[in-house]
Amino acid sequence: MPLATEIHPVEGVLAESTADRLVLVVRSGPDGPQPVLDGVGLNPADLDARFPAPVAQLFDTYEFSGKPGQVTEFPVDLGRGLVRLSFLGIGDATPGEMRRAGAALARSVRGAARVAVNAAASEHDPAALTAFVEGALLASYTFTLAEAAKGAAPAPVIDLVGSAAQAAEPIRRGAVLARATATARDLINTPSAEKSPAWLAARAEEIGARAGLSVRVWDETALKRDGFGAILAVGQGSVRPPRLVELSYRPDNPTGHVVLVGKGITFDTGGLSLKPNDNMKLMKTDMSGAGIVLAVLAALGELGVRTAVTGLMAVAENAFSGSATRPGDVLTTYSGRTVEVLNTDAEGRLVLADAIGYAVAELEPDVLVDVATLTGAAKVALGTGIGALFATDDDLSAALLDAGERSGETLWRMPLHEEYRDTLDSPVADLANTGVKADYGHPGATEAALFLREFVGSVPWAHLDIAGPGRSMSEEGVLSKGGTAFSTRLLLRWLAER
Repeated sequence: MPLATEIHPVEGVLAESTADRLVLVVRSGPDGPQPVLDGVGLNPADLDARFPAPVAQLFDTYEFSGKPGQVTEFPVDLGRGLVRLSFLGIGDATPGEMRRAGAALARSVRGAARVAVNAAASEHDPAALTAFVEGALLASYTFTLAEAAKGAAPAPVIDLVGSAAQAAEPIRRGAVLARATATARDLINTPSAEKSPAWLAARAEEIGARAGLSVRVWDETALKRDGFGAILAVGQGSVRPPRLVELSYRPDNPTGHVVLVGKGITFDTGGLSLKPNDNMKLMKTDMSGAGIVLAVLAALGELGVRTAVTGLMAVAENAFSGSATRPGDVLTTYSGRTVEVLNTDAEGRLVLADAIGYAVAELEPDVLVDVATLTGAAKVALGTGIGALFATDDDLSAALLDAGERSGETLWRMPLHEEYRDTLDSPVADLANTGVKADYGHPGATEAALFLREFVGSVPWAHLDIAGPGRSMSEEGVLSKGGTAFSTRLLLRWLAER
């Protein structure tokens, strides 16, 4: 569903806005909180005169420091009767602080008809304004199938007053990044009763067509014909057969070729290695990687990305039945390597292996990145706020870490520890899909990454395990309950700046 809020650059000053909620941004500093009066239309004395006490005294009384996301509200008369005016803390106005402030703003003005804020002040750099827009729009995101909305609705319009010409492009970029995240979140949050592999492939065709992408879909017959044995094995227990989707973005005179691969398990029961019920409740989100890849590909044109990008969505439903893959079965992947399946709940690495093998053999990428809600071990190691990054290339790792830091989607590089590699050796196949030795304590996230590395050849590769930050259990900051689409914005920033 589309974002409920629109953000517009508006030429003018805050004091003359007819919005029903006004917001004035405030910096923090060693001399105390300082209102940013650029774009307000009032000097300090005029501003003080509108309140029952000088603004500095009010800040002191209400313990308002201007830290990012802090909000306090007062009634004020700016010449057209009483209106609600909020002071919004933006700290030092760094991009991260502005993103936090934008999210706090959106949550504080729910129920308003129109909001005006002077966040488009000329003193803010474009990256900070883009981040502010991201925060405000992402915090306004909602997903519901209920007939009636619950709680106060997000404000439909936020005006960023100041220099409209200067603010237009940063606002547009922030909206593109937020809309891409919302697109992925919608796909992730859709219930699995509707979200079959065929449904997800159809959404890829629709979204891809609107974005001007070339789209190719393998159904179960084509998957069997072309040798995608791992995707077929994961999906064979379901009455809803698997798919592989290829999305192609080709700008004029591209500067390189990146392949993105996303795990697309539309529901994960664990297969015959059945999950406990509580672990299964969130598994409609186990196709997050594929949804992110689709959303990223669809936004590349709007950001003017000069790199050719191919997206691969490896899509299957991991169900249990008489036809499901059994522990101990051996499958043959696209690359020809055989895998002994010791745990059918380690299925994500199997579908990724087929897609990665195809990318290396057929697509000639300069760089390959996969993204997946892959292992609970990554969540145990890093919690729910940080994604795990594994990489074979230091420059690629550094670029992704930097893009994550600037997007507020933090990554932490994890080790591809060579001493753990032999735990994947199988006596009956080329590889086992989980560790066969207990000597190392089963380092699950690293085992999964080492398994995937077996299929990437010499291509520079990074693996994003977003099992921790890929899901949120609360409404807070830029996050809403459900799928977060973590890494959408960092991948877009990375690709736009290659």
